Amino acid sequence: MISMKNVVLAAMAIMAIGACGSKETSEEKSPIVDVVTVKDINEVSTTTFTGKTKAASEVTLAFRVAGQIERLLVKEGDYVRKGQVVAVMDRRDYQVQLAATQAEYEQIKADAERVMALYAEGNTTASNNDKARYGLQQITQKLANHRNQLADTQLRSTIDGYVQTKYHEAGETVSAGMPVVSVFGRGDTEVEVKISASDFTNIEKFTDFTCKFDVTGEETFPLRIVRMNQEANSSQLYVVRLAFTQAVPSRKITPGMTTLVYAQHDERDAAGVVSVPSGAILRVDDKTQAFVYDKEHGTVSVRNVNVMAINRDGTMLVDEGLKSGEQVVAAGVHHLVDGQKVRLLEKPRKSNVGGLL
Repeated sequence: MISMKNVVLAAMAIMAIGACGSKETSEEKSPIVDVVTVKDINEVSTTTFTGKTKAASEVTLAFRVAGQIERLLVKEGDYVRKGQVVAVMDRRDYQVQLAATQAEYEQIKADAERVMALYAEGNTTASNNDKARYGLQQITQKLANHRNQLADTQLRSTIDGYVQTKYHEAGETVSAGMPVVSVFGRGDTEVEVKISASDFTNIEKFTDFTCKFDVTGEETFPLRIVRMNQEANSSQLYVVRLAFTQAVPSRKITPGMTTLVYAQHDERDAAGVVSVPSGAILRVDDKTQAFVYDKEHGTVSVRNVNVMAINRDGTMLVDEGLKSGEQVVAAGVHHLVDGQKVRLLEKPRKSNVGGLL
């Protein structure tokens, strides 16, 4: 027969086990968070852009008149001199046009000269003289225009350089202004990069530019800005051209190569500005906030912050509410509450990369 004493002891044991289980369950329910240390940006940092080398002098050649291309006299890689004919258009229509205008010019010129001679002798009115004079001027300009159009059926290079691209072949019909051949000069090579609106508005903060190529190993080459578009392209990027400030091996670095451009920018005027991951910031009721981790108590507290800018890498610059050295929750902040107890995410030791040990 089970005594009352044994029943009481058994009940106390069950309650103790339940209490332990409740404590363990409560701890297990504390969310696991990943924290990062807030960093001061009071230093010089580097931004990397992908660039491409371009000839300092590069032109796209196009006919000034429309028609069918009769002959292309160059191929890609050919060297051409300024003024050299690179393509010829079918001239027949323009020759007929010029011949007709030439005949019209001869007739009007003869008539105008007779009227002006009569006026000089006082045998016709001033009105007739003016009509003759203006008519001669008009046909003279028309004749000059048709001569130019015939001459424009020959496409000439405007610089010394190498043919880079042929956009059309003989037999194709092109409109006036349509690219036919591109030529890059033999002179200096430049680097072209495309930057965001944020970088464009802060371009004065970039202090030094360098670039590096695969074909030159770890050697870097200093650059300087020579020109910059003031209007964004269709991708909302601004085109910047940079020139080399020292001689480069021309046989290794040629137009069309891809390069990495390193731009240093000085943030030392940004006192009190810190950098945090974008995942650490949340917006609640028109307030921008972050959860700061209290190491002593193992809890997080919400704090109002002010985000002043967003970096290219997605991190955010905060100038109010956080201090360098503090720890903030880096992700999952929307599931936390002020004063909540949390557990830190265990990170693999350097000697246990991947957590395999």
